[in-house]
Amino acid sequence: MSPATILERIRGLFASDTSEHLDRIGDAFENDRQQEPAHPMSDEDLARAIRTFQGAEVSDPTVAKLSRRFIEAPEDG
Repeated sequence: MSPATILERIRGLFASDTSEHLDRIGDAFENDRQQEPAHPMSDEDLARAIRTFQGAEVSDPTVAKLSRRFIEAPEDG
């Protein structure tokens, strides 16, 4: 699956129709202008971010919205 396809799926599941952040990422992939971060995330930083993400509470409206988008998402094949 291409990076552009992955970004479109992310946009469809989590973001609104417009996202400057995802547009910039998509543009970088299309024009081969990806850049390494100035300070790459360490394994410890990544583990902390994952723990924080997993510990965050999810609201009922968010779960309902994501469920609807999964049901409406086209299947590969």
